[in-house]
Parts: sequence; C-alpha cells; structure tokens
Amino acid sequence: MFHFVTDGIESALRRARDAAGGRDVRLGGGVATIRQYLRAALIDELHLAISPVLLGAGEHLLHGIDTRALGYECAEHAPSKRAAAHVVVRKRS
Repeated sequence: MFHFVTDGIESALRRARDAAGGRDVRLGGGVATIRQYLRAALIDELHLAISPVLLGAGEHLLHGIDTRALGYECAEHAPSKRAAAHVVVRKRS
C-alpha cells in the first residue's frame, strides 16, 4: 500500500511509523529523498551497495553532507564477489 504525502518528510516518516506498528520503516525514493532524510538525521541505518560502474553524471548521494557531524559512522563494510562493496552507515547512539 502506498500513501503519497506532500506535507514534508517528518510527516511522511510519522505516518510510516504509525502504519508500521513498531516494525522497521524503509525509505523509498531517489537520491533527493534520501538526502533530505540524511540531512535531517532521520535515518538510523543506511545500506549502500557500491559498484565501480560508470553511470554518467547522475545525482551525488553524499556530496556536501557531513555524515560524521550528523552523528553517522561506518558500522560495516565488506567487499562482494561481484566487484562491489557493501557499506552500512549507522547513526551513533
């Protein structure tokens, strides 16, 4: 089920948490959406799969965002067998 929210990211997150009933909430959207939640320090954990493939200019996920200053740290990192790296960024408690 999808609900479209136009009154801000805090409202969208509040509605998602209410609907989840205590379970985890996952964000969906593009880079602009994730950047808004990161800047507001509303993401608890972010799993990034990084592959060295040239995709063009695109949008830069972390450009200009000081994740350490926002309370995030690299909690896990591991290479995969398919030339990718998996990084988990987590908000410090």
